[in-house]
Amino acid sequence: MSKLLLVDGSALLHRAYHAYPPLKSKAGEIVGAVYGVASILISALEEVKPTHVMVAWDLPKPTFRHVKYVGYKAQRPKADTEMVDQIPKVKDIIEAMEIIQVAQEGYEADDIIGTLSKLSSLDNDVIILTGDQDTMQLVDDHVKILTPAKGANPPVLYGPDEVKAKYGVTPDQIVDYKALIGDPSDNIPGVAGIGPKSAATLLNQFGTVENIYKNIDKIENEKVKEKLQVGKDSVELSYELSKIVTDMKLSETMSNMEYHGLQGQALKAKFEEFGFKSLIKRFFPQQETVKIEPQMGLF
Repeated sequence: MSKLLLVDGSALLHRAYHAYPPLKSKAGEIVGAVYGVASILISALEEVKPTHVMVAWDLPKPTFRHVKYVGYKAQRPKADTEMVDQIPKVKDIIEAMEIIQVAQEGYEADDIIGTLSKLSSLDNDVIILTGDQDTMQLVDDHVKILTPAKGANPPVLYGPDEVKAKYGVTPDQIVDYKALIGDPSDNIPGVAGIGPKSAATLLNQFGTVENIYKNIDKIENEKVKEKLQVGKDSVELSYELSKIVTDMKLSETMSNMEYHGLQGQALKAKFEEFGFKSLIKRFFPQQETVKIEPQMGLF
């Protein structure tokens, strides 16, 4: 059976940018996030040992979610110029790894990952590398989420049992869960006053948001019932915003996502250009004799 690694490039970039110091290349350009993404991705490749790999990216243009709800992610500050300037360099490193990269206007990286995960999981195991917990809704017996290490916390691999243990609901209830509690990071409203514990209790009792409203008269807590009644329109919108698309039209196939390992002079040249001596020593030891200073890692 093949193993497909789907990577949220945008999520990894944000994590690396905030986790790594502003390292500089020989040319004096800041490349801390570039080094961070390369380190996280390489560690994941070594851990997962995939036969196929794809990196998905968000685009700066609005998506269908922004069209549906003008407030979607509206509270987010503009991305730091220092981070944005590193995106082409990150993509250059990934290209040198001979890994396919995909973005599509009107959609987010999560939608690309969701579509490919469901198309591929019928015959393959799928690992999604991301720090974005929205993707927990994609988890099933063949699809798992790998979150990179954060601080002293090691990487975590989420299957159905781990999702249930963390959130109190199953993966196929995550969209309903987010619809109820909302998501401040994406400016998804949810139902005012309904928190994670109440949402999990309701979903364990009724299964879905739809069934909660069909059986709202059975809810004994009058305050909870009132909050749900007031927030009905909000929860419906939040559900639509939270649900990852899994049926995009994409041209990518398993054959053009094949992964043959880290190799080649193009990758070494990029490591040298950015001054990543530790990575040169790690993958091209026979060609590197310079003393290497230790560098921090996320895995």
